[in-house]
Amino acid sequence: MISVDRMENVISVFGSFDENLRTIENALDVHITDRESELKVSGEPEAVMLASRAVEGLLSLAARGENIDGQTVRYVLQMVQEGNEDKISEMSRDVICVTAKGKPIKAKTLGQKRYCDAIAHNTVTLGVGPAGTGKTYLAVAQAVAAFRAKQVNRIILTRPAVEAGERLGFLPGDLQSKVDPYLRPLYDALFDMLGAETYQKYLERGNIEVAPLAYMRGRTLDDSFIILDEAQNTSREQMKMFLTRLGFGSKIVITGDITQIDLPADKTSGLKEAIRVLKGVDDIAIIMLSASDVVRHELVQKIIAAYENYNNPRGQNSQGQRRK
Repeated sequence: MISVDRMENVISVFGSFDENLRTIENALDVHITDRESELKVSGEPEAVMLASRAVEGLLSLAARGENIDGQTVRYVLQMVQEGNEDKISEMSRDVICVTAKGKPIKAKTLGQKRYCDAIAHNTVTLGVGPAGTGKTYLAVAQAVAAFRAKQVNRIILTRPAVEAGERLGFLPGDLQSKVDPYLRPLYDALFDMLGAETYQKYLERGNIEVAPLAYMRGRTLDDSFIILDEAQNTSREQMKMFLTRLGFGSKIVITGDITQIDLPADKTSGLKEAIRVLKGVDDIAIIMLSASDVVRHELVQKIIAAYENYNNPRGQNSQGQRRK
């Protein structure tokens, strides 16, 4: 039996048409019934124990005002099955910043929380992981929070335009229209955080800069929050050039997915090399996110796992290490 103090928390945990409840029941082969101020879980003893811990964890999140969606339920179930239910209370604790529409941005997984903490406490942070783990979005949220708190004077967002190579000059339109397709994900995140009008105001003042990586050469960037996105597509020379742009009072976040490198086969990824070279350097954090940190559609996790299994038939992970 699970005692319940507030029925609104139960309604939140159960979800629309009890869909969250069904997820727990199907995952653990248990049956959960609502008996006034108590919930009864029936099934095999071990499954009942796991389901009870999952429900209690979800109730504690609901009591803090967290939205309980399907992704949250699946992640809590995974934590409980791995014996990490004591860490559920660490989820979604701190608000990084609030969007233009008033939505609070928080880390939704332990991996994301590690990533955000690393950004807060280190000058340089490398966030490496598959699509959907929030690498770019959370980095932009941290940048906006630092800018609003006047910890930095500028936000600089950049990424390599690998697909265009050296042929940008042959594309139609002015420079902005040529590079916009490569920078669109960064624009989208900034629009979400600041709103289009505020974004445009800061852009005109020079407080925000969104530019291709090639335009960072020869500069020293002081009092800035600098984000390099899609860093797996930098060359080793570009990565070194970028890292040495760091100026006083600045912070750098580098994001990328080393399973999606678009460079020619004979070129070494600057991100892969940086992970090896910078490991253990003081004030530089390297955070490896995984499929369990994906906060998009449930199917995204399955797609990532399927590709990893296909590309590593002998049980190795994307870093070439044998999975245990």
